[in-house]
Amino acid sequence: MIMGYSIGEFSALTQLSIDTLRYYEKEQLIAVRRDAAGRRCYMEEDIGWIHFIKRLKETGMPIKEIKTYALLRYEGNSTMMERLDMLKRHRLFVLAEQAKWDSHLSHLEEKIQIYEDRIGNSLLEKSSSSS
Repeated sequence: MIMGYSIGEFSALTQLSIDTLRYYEKEQLIAVRRDAAGRRCYMEEDIGWIHFIKRLKETGMPIKEIKTYALLRYEGNSTMMERLDMLKRHRLFVLAEQAKWDSHLSHLEEKIQIYEDRIGNSLLEKSSSSS
C-alpha cells in the first residue's frame, strides 16, 4: 500500500484548492499516484514540486510552458539540458520584468516626492502667513 497524502491533506499543505490540484493533474503538471482504491495519493516529494510550479507561475511562466517543463521532468535526467535552457530563458524574462517594475517604482517614488515637497511647502507657507 502506498503511504502519502490525500488530496484534502495535500491541498492544506500546499495551500492550493482541490480544484487547482485536479486541474494541475489534468494538465499534466503533476503525475499523481493512486492507492489500491484508486484515490489520489500525493507523496512528500510532490510538495517541493508544487512549490516550484507555484514559483514559476508567480514569476509569469505560462501554464503551457510549465506543462512542457513538467513533461520533460517526468522523462528523467536525459532532459536536463532542455529544462536548464527553459529556466535560463525564463530568468531573462523575469529580469526584464524586474527592470520594468524597478522603472515603474522609480517614477512612482519621484511623483510621491513631488507631492511631499508641495505639501510641505504649502504647510510652511500657511504657518508663516499665520504668524
